[in-house]
Amino acid sequence: MKRIKDNSNIIFKLSPLLQEKNFSKNKLCVKTGLRFETIQGYYNGTISRVDLHVLSQICKVLDCNVQDIIEYVPQK
Repeated sequence: MKRIKDNSNIIFKLSPLLQEKNFSKNKLCVKTGLRFETIQGYYNGTISRVDLHVLSQICKVLDCNVQDIIEYVPQK
């Protein structure tokens, strides 16, 4: 899981999800039609704005929900 680098409470979980689904980033790019750089940003948690179209495509291909990809974790 990767936390966004601006110290927010958003965690990206695409990396473990791809492992669970036996998908590579390249395979996800091909199946979604998204650029590798876009997938890489979600994978590494380096994006600054969430694109609903991108999330929708990833969810459709991986047969998952948005909360399987990103999660809000309240501060303790």
